Amino acid sequence: MPVKKNKNASYARQLEAISKVSSTITSDLYLNDILKLIVTVTAEVMDSKICSLMLINDKTGELVLKATQSMSEAYNKKPNLRVGEGIAGKVAQVNKPIAIYSLGEEPEYRSKNIAEKEGLKSLLSVPLSFKGKVIGVLNSYTSYPHKFSREETSVLTAVANQAAIVIENGALMLKTKNITEELETRKAVERAKGILMREQGMPEEEAFKRIQKQSMNLRKSMREIAEAIILMESMRNK
Repeated sequence: MPVKKNKNASYARQLEAISKVSSTITSDLYLNDILKLIVTVTAEVMDSKICSLMLINDKTGELVLKATQSMSEAYNKKPNLRVGEGIAGKVAQVNKPIAIYSLGEEPEYRSKNIAEKEGLKSLLSVPLSFKGKVIGVLNSYTSYPHKFSREETSVLTAVANQAAIVIENGALMLKTKNITEELETRKAVERAKGILMREQGMPEEEAFKRIQKQSMNLRKSMREIAEAIILMESMRNK
């Protein structure tokens, strides 16, 4: 059993963890780095043997392990879970935390062999929920039998809520970036087509195919080819 921490010190560490996760909302870290930071900080604060974050794949409907501070190859290669399957799947389904005192005696826990191998005894699993929609699950495992308190459940839930904001914010930023890049590509290709049509008398379809062919031959994006054509025209006109 671990040594009990001073209550005020423990509360301060919990606030620090939530603050660190919250600060990633405006961070320029990549999403994978952010998820790794979340599980690392959470594991430290919750005294977790393993802390893991799973996200729901919208296409398959499965919970996929996305981040953990664990070095366990067996745990990191755990199979995906369907929503409603196992403890994490049930948490995602009902959108409520579930605490398990003894994983070895829990009939719904699916990875008893891994738990036994890694010395995992108890589990607290909470949903990652954003605007009422569950997008994943945050899990905290202990290496000793532990009855999770209401305070611990509240802290892990708060961290999970902040993590959900970070993840959704990151997904929105990526989507916005992709849309912006697509628009910029279209603008560049349209301008390059105009140059080829004007300078070489090509019809529009042929100009587009010329850019497309160069893109394939040189293994460059169409935007790169279009920007090269635009640059050459700019240099000729100087």
